[in-house]
Amino acid sequence: QVKVVESGGGSVKVGGSLMLSCTTSGYTFNSCVMGWYRQAPGEERQMVSHILSDRDIYMSGIGQGSFTASQDKAKNAIYLQMNRLETEDTAVYFCAAGVPTRDSCTNVWGQGTQVTVSS
Repeated sequence: QVKVVESGGGSVKVGGSLMLSCTTSGYTFNSCVMGWYRQAPGEERQMVSHILSDRDIYMSGIGQGSFTASQDKAKNAIYLQMNRLETEDTAVYFCAAGVPTRDSCTNVWGQGTQVTVSS
C-alpha cells in the first residue's frame, strides 16, 4: 500500500523560505509523475510542479521562479523549496504520487501541510 506524507510547512513572514518534503512508503518512481499541488481557502487545488525524473521537472509558474522542485530517487521522495514567499502563497500544500493503472495513472495523495505567510 502506497503512503504519502508531506512535512515542512509552517508560518513565515513575507520574504521567508520553507522547504517541503514528500516522503513515501510502498512506492518507487515509475512512469507516472509525482507532483506538488496547493489549495488556498475557497479556491480550487492548483498544480505547482510535476516531477517525472530529476531531468524532467515541470513548474507551473506558481511562485514565479521562487519555487524549485527536486527529487531524491534513492529515497523515493520529492521536495519543494519555496523562497521569497508572499501572502498569496498561503495554502495547504499537497503531494501526490502517481501509481500506474492498466491504462493510465492514479494519484495517491498525502494529507497536506499548511503554509501560512504573513506580512
